[in-house]
Amino acid sequence: MKVVADTNVWVSAVIASSKTAGSLVDAWRNERFKLAISQQQLTELAEVFHREKFLVGYRFNLQEIADMLDSIAAMAERITLKGDIQICRDPDDNVIIETAVRGKAGYLITGDKDIADDKNVLSFLSNHGVTVISLSKFLALIGEI
Repeated sequence: MKVVADTNVWVSAVIASSKTAGSLVDAWRNERFKLAISQQQLTELAEVFHREKFLVGYRFNLQEIADMLDSIAAMAERITLKGDIQICRDPDDNVIIETAVRGKAGYLITGDKDIADDKNVLSFLSNHGVTVISLSKFLALIGEI
């Protein structure tokens, strides 16, 4: 099964002490699912993790950030975007939506209400075979919680 994990899910997985968020990374590394990601999302992740609150507040160092992003880039299927999907209220979320559609993902894991609560977005994704799911529901689906 192929999955796109929204940027907010990656942030939670890295900074949260939550077993749930960490379980997603463990399940991916143990090849319980395939991950699809675009260069645009990798760039967004790098920008987020280079913010002062992460470097100072969470005590990340630049090498840890680089190693994590390299790991994601090396193990995930890279999806090329065209930038022609403009369905979400938040234009930044269109990258995640397009990654799921172009990557032929079965699931888009997100906690973003602009995606998860928008009936037009949900219908669009469903028409492309993508199910929007919360992190906890996805982990339950694959038997991780």
